[in-house]
Amino acid sequence: MEFRLLGPVEILWRGRNIMPTAPKPRQVISLLILRHDTVVQAPELIDELWPELPPPSAVTTLQTYIYKFRKLLLKQGLGNLLQTQPGGYILSIPEDSLDVSLFEREAERGQELLLRNDSTAALESFERALALWRGPALADVETGGRLFSYVTRLEELRFRILELRIEADLETGRHRELISELKALVLAHPLHEHLHGLLMVALHRSGRRHEALEVYRILRQKMIDELGLEPGSDLARLQYTLLSDSPAEPPEPRGPQPAPVAPALAPAGERTPAPAPAPSPTLLPPAVVFPAPPLAPPESIGIPAQLPAGLAGFVGRQAVLKELEAALREPDGPEAHGTAARIGVISGSPAIGKSAVAVHLAHMLRTRFTDGQLYADLRGSSTEPRDPAEVLRGFLRALEVPASRIPESLEECGALFRSRTSGRRILVLLDDVESSARIRHLLPADPRCALLVTSRRRMAALVEAEHVELHAPPREEALEILAALAGRQRVERQPEAALRIVELLGRHPLALRCVGGRLAAGPGLSLAVLADRLGATPRILDVARLGELDVRSRFEASYHGLTSAEQEVFRLLSEVDETPFTASRAAELLCRPAQDLETILEELADHHLLATDRCGDGIGRYVFDRLARAYARERREDALVARPLVQQAAVR
Repeated sequence: MEFRLLGPVEILWRGRNIMPTAPKPRQVISLLILRHDTVVQAPELIDELWPELPPPSAVTTLQTYIYKFRKLLLKQGLGNLLQTQPGGYILSIPEDSLDVSLFEREAERGQELLLRNDSTAALESFERALALWRGPALADVETGGRLFSYVTRLEELRFRILELRIEADLETGRHRELISELKALVLAHPLHEHLHGLLMVALHRSGRRHEALEVYRILRQKMIDELGLEPGSDLARLQYTLLSDSPAEPPEPRGPQPAPVAPALAPAGERTPAPAPAPSPTLLPPAVVFPAPPLAPPESIGIPAQLPAGLAGFVGRQAVLKELEAALREPDGPEAHGTAARIGVISGSPAIGKSAVAVHLAHMLRTRFTDGQLYADLRGSSTEPRDPAEVLRGFLRALEVPASRIPESLEECGALFRSRTSGRRILVLLDDVESSARIRHLLPADPRCALLVTSRRRMAALVEAEHVELHAPPREEALEILAALAGRQRVERQPEAALRIVELLGRHPLALRCVGGRLAAGPGLSLAVLADRLGATPRILDVARLGELDVRSRFEASYHGLTSAEQEVFRLLSEVDETPFTASRAAELLCRPAQDLETILEELADHHLLATDRCGDGIGRYVFDRLARAYARERREDALVARPLVQQAAVR
């Protein structure tokens, strides 16, 4: 059996395509194939099929699609390929039967060969990889957020491998054969500097220097008119070489050791300029090294530094910081020439410290992103989230794009932003993001850039990102937060009371900062007395506030983002104790069908109002954070008080 996604989606069995024709089953099957050999959760499939508002029958409909797909496989004697797992499904596919796996394998092999200077063998691998494509990826499948991200990644990789194949062609002396292909590519990508540079090299080596210079002139004028930018330094250096008629001998095929390239001769009486460093494989073919001309300084672009001030007294979270720092670090080796910016996503329950961690990490990484740091609060958890177009215009102004050249439409702003960040090391921090769809145009283009995102919701559609979920810190870190504000000596004098305060507040960072601030403002207040008050109060969130810091308001923002059915389940679950519970157990307590309830529980977990706790038996379990449970109880009590009033009003 063959699974083919690089073009129209096909499942070939004995030469016959058995892929269903209905649109939504094709979406489900395509996502299962792309995520083969891993469990795809049912909520992910539902989100792919109905990204805006799933119908009440979403779970039942999904199960019907899965049943029909399994029946189709059983008919061919392959029913064991699709297995049901707790909360989802897994499709087992041999790597050699999936065209995506074969493409990625050949692409990786070609890049390794190119790094070893074996251009001829690399060219063969690249050609085998590209030959697997029969059209755009998933060409006849409707794509939701998750499939769209996979398609984008595959198309970006395809384009990158095409560029590398052309570079390998140039290094093996096939410049004349490439001219027509490159001309077609630059017509399709009129602002792509790398492709224009490759066309200029091919024309120059074919004895058509005047045409190569005309390619540069047209590109430069188009970039100035549409983007307000000059071409990059590598392309300007190439133009200078052509103007000075410096020799550029056709390269020999790369062997284990690259042949040295002699510097171009300078005019009589002048010193020979030092050769420029060999360009990266992502720019011009390494076999051509051009002398560095005395160019005018490039257009000055301001270096924005928009990061908010770091949190005073920040402690802990070292494991999270280390994981994200590694994910956002510019890679070395074969992975160094990727095409996408690195992305880190921090999610977690309300006020758990996502923004504090993100800002602290951004300050740690600031020296690596020498071309600037951009910041925006998207207010995704509020009733009035920010318009991405407004954020983009602010970023473009920070990058010194004149107001007259900033477009109106979101798509054009996004294109200009990608052009402005190309070739630069810029860190973008987007705080409180509502969904991945809201930041699609805010992604920087260059692989030397990085994007850091915080969100109260899981951002599963960003499949290439490093995802970190924040939970309550361990006891030692929570005590450090309290000590940093209330005073270390006070905490050390009353360690049992301090520990009791920490546990009563569920080790919640913002609540600890509120209570620590109260202690700092009242140096005579005993920790033991405060612990007793916290233990006795029926509404502990009344204490977890200090000025503008208010834990309750953070939970309210997430609560109001739920449907009425989800709000009701959230309130009723507050009567469950603090031990983990399954969907079946919750269904028994609430007298509701477990199947319907599981979808709601996953949505609550997606909003981080419930935490997931999967044990070794593979059964999904849920558990309340202490303060989330306290807030749910408040809402339940308020609803019980309001109900008689509504009934009285109805009688009157």
